[in-house]
Amino acid sequence: MMHCCSGRRMITIIKWSLCLFFCLSHSTLVITKDLCLPDQRDALWDFKNEFDPSIYGDKKTETWRNNTDCCSWDGISCDPKTGKVVELYLMNSFLSGPLRYDSSLFRLQHLHNVNLGSNNLSGMLPDSIENLKHLRVLSLGGCNLFGKIPSSLGNLSHLTNLDLSANDFTGELPGSMGNLNKLTELHLGSAKLSGNFPRVLLNLSSLVRIDLGYNQFKGMLPSNLSSLSKLEYFDISGNSFSGTVPSSLFMIPSLISLYLRVNEFSGPLDIGNISSQSNLQNLYIGENNFSGTISGSISRLVRLSFFSLYFWSAGKGIVDFSIFLHLKSLEGLDLSGIHLNISSTLHLPSPIDMLMLSSCNISEFPMFLQNQTNMFYLDISANQIQGQIPEWFWRLPALKFVNIAQNFFSGELTMLPDSIEHFLGSDNQFSGEIPRSICELDNLAILVLSNNNFSGSIPRCFKNFNTISILHLRNNSLSGVFPEEFISVKLISLDVGMNWLSGQLPKSLINCTSLEFLNVEDNRINDTFPFWLRSLPGLQILVLRFNEFHGPIYSPGSSMGFPTLRIFDISENSFTGVLPSEYFAGWTTMSSVRVARFDSIIGFAVAGSSQAPYHNYVVLTIKGLKLALVGSGFKIYKSIDVSGNKFEGGIPESIDLLKELIILNMSNNAFTGHIPPSLSNLSDLQSLDLSQNILSGEIPPDIGKLTFLAWMNFSYNRLEGPIPQATQIQSQNISSFSENPGLCGAPLLKKCGGEEEEEEGTKQEQDEDEEKEEKDQVFSWIAAAVGYVPGFFCGLTIAYILTP
Repeated sequence: MMHCCSGRRMITIIKWSLCLFFCLSHSTLVITKDLCLPDQRDALWDFKNEFDPSIYGDKKTETWRNNTDCCSWDGISCDPKTGKVVELYLMNSFLSGPLRYDSSLFRLQHLHNVNLGSNNLSGMLPDSIENLKHLRVLSLGGCNLFGKIPSSLGNLSHLTNLDLSANDFTGELPGSMGNLNKLTELHLGSAKLSGNFPRVLLNLSSLVRIDLGYNQFKGMLPSNLSSLSKLEYFDISGNSFSGTVPSSLFMIPSLISLYLRVNEFSGPLDIGNISSQSNLQNLYIGENNFSGTISGSISRLVRLSFFSLYFWSAGKGIVDFSIFLHLKSLEGLDLSGIHLNISSTLHLPSPIDMLMLSSCNISEFPMFLQNQTNMFYLDISANQIQGQIPEWFWRLPALKFVNIAQNFFSGELTMLPDSIEHFLGSDNQFSGEIPRSICELDNLAILVLSNNNFSGSIPRCFKNFNTISILHLRNNSLSGVFPEEFISVKLISLDVGMNWLSGQLPKSLINCTSLEFLNVEDNRINDTFPFWLRSLPGLQILVLRFNEFHGPIYSPGSSMGFPTLRIFDISENSFTGVLPSEYFAGWTTMSSVRVARFDSIIGFAVAGSSQAPYHNYVVLTIKGLKLALVGSGFKIYKSIDVSGNKFEGGIPESIDLLKELIILNMSNNAFTGHIPPSLSNLSDLQSLDLSQNILSGEIPPDIGKLTFLAWMNFSYNRLEGPIPQATQIQSQNISSFSENPGLCGAPLLKKCGGEEEEEEGTKQEQDEDEEKEEKDQVFSWIAAAVGYVPGFFCGLTIAYILTP
């Protein structure tokens, strides 16, 4: 009996096992079945193949495999019921090529969300975009699109979010955009659009966010902006809007953030009669032409948390700081560029987190800061504050960012707040040594002490700075050996130029893989060329000028390329040797057009301000003059200066690869041979100095075809032959060709040999003509005499006969 029961149990178990196996097998088959439909996969695959495959980068499309389920591909989402592709997210995927009119993208007609932002879709946005009739989100920001925005966009009736920002469009926003009545977000910042304010937007009552910032719009704002009753974010910064700001804008009850800065608004700022409490929290109105006083009605904006009026209106008198005391919710205030009257007894009733008072004509240290224990951001730069910084200031517990540059602070800098991350104290009169207590600051990321009177050595304890990325100590009186230990591996920018530092360049810089800017000019550094800097992947600026560097800058077998370098200045040293013909072969950035990555090293804009609190600084020799580059100037120039050394041999032929080069200075060396005719390939060259070398041969005539070449100097060489007659060359001063005994022709006074022979031949012909003319004149006189003498005697004879 027991055996029978066991058998039945076994049969039952087997049945259940088979059932479970069948279920699992069936579910496995369901899971492995492709969701993606063949026509959707083919369209995606064809779309991928529309772009240049040679562009290197982290492409999502590289992971796509044609024999796999397209719904599992990177950036693709499908409707789980229909298998139709509904989302295409390929932002920043290194796609390069135009979005064609017949693109396979438009075969994916069930798409709801398309994001192709930050790709190189250089071309026009095709009208066929209207084929994606189910689109809700279209993001094409930063795609290098140009031409007019197609009116067919207005047919995408389901669109809720449109981003066409950071492109190169022309013209106005098409009127058909007024049909997008479901649109809630419109992003058109930096899109190069023009015309008056697009009134079609007033029909789009569902709009929550509008960004028209940094375009070329002009004219007055419409008075009925209050029709945008759901608007929360409105940015029209960086245009040329004029007239008064309509008060209806402040009456939109939902409005939270309003950006009107950098326009041409004028007249008084009227915020109207706000009956209910305003929800406005962020108001930016700086850099306009407002007149009158700052109205006390601002106090009605009771929820205002950040208020920026920097450079409200130049030359319109003094503003009393106390009018801002009624803004109880204020967390950040930017009054930069406004002449302020700050009472010594002023007391802020509520704590403030961020305060910007740059260029406010303040002459005394603001004592009301003493109780601001929550303040983490303070900018009082470019004022007239003198004397020492009060001791209590260093004990404020929350300070992270302090900018006190461009004042008249003096004395020793004894300490910094423990919480400090960014300290900008340049252009003052600080003296003494850099305090060793700085080395105890665990979070210090930016330290700028340039243009002071600091002395002594650079503290070796700087090696403890594991977080510092910007270190600027230029133009002080720092001395001693350049310490090997003080380098932070996170350095992005190092400037110790114009000091008295000696020794060698710290080789620990090779560990700074993020380094972009290195300036050690005008010191006493005695070292060979730092070949090892070539291994730094992002180095863009290298300035070693006016030091005691020596030896060759080329080592056989080593890499010669500086692929990211934009400015290379090793002038006024003692470098020697011959540069091989292929020396400049690996200088990629100077050979091609690239967008500079200087966001990290030219400074960062303060919230609510377009001004960067610090800049990198380099002096270039261009057109024979010294030019100081500050901040954004680095984005413009690509320069090589090897002047004032002892280089020999020919100018490397590979110089012609540097097609983006703007400044080339190889003067005051011992270069020999001919000037490479291929210099004429440097189509962007503006300044060329080859003076004080031993160059021979003729000046290549094709150099005169360089239309941007405004200044050149070939003086003090051994050049010969006629100076090319091209306009660019003939417009130069005579001194640009002086001390070349073999040169001739304009603008020099010395005539060329052919010209002299031609002149002698012409003179000989003139002499022969004059001699012939004289002979003809003599013959004429003889003939006249022959005719005159017989007539004279005949006349006498007749007179004699007729006389009685």
